[in-house]
Amino acid sequence: QVQLVESGGGLVQAGGSLRLSCAASGRTFSSYAMGWFRQAPGKEREFVAAISWNGGSTDYADSVKGRFTISRDNAKNTVYLQMNSLKPEDTAVYYCAAGRFTIVEYEYDYWGQGTQVTVSS
Repeated sequence: QVQLVESGGGLVQAGGSLRLSCAASGRTFSSYAMGWFRQAPGKEREFVAAISWNGGSTDYADSVKGRFTISRDNAKNTVYLQMNSLKPEDTAVYYCAAGRFTIVEYEYDYWGQGTQVTVSS
């Protein structure tokens, strides 16, 4: 069992940066790939980024490539999402998830409660 708690969301102006954190409980964190997803109002939840169990592989949605960076610290049971050059269309609730290394939502077994990111124009 893995419990996930996101933090770091907030209100930022377009062009600004935020770093999201996702703290995991449980001794098996390092055995899971981790992903970030987001859901904007009135839209389906979508993949943002993923990182393999050891951080050796990452994957990004085209919409965030070059702007967002996913990383993890297995010693701290934490995964991060550094978001730079933020745009109003990045506004969403951001969720972290633990599971397989994939862009597919249903392959993730555990989910956090989400953190709101709002980018003003």
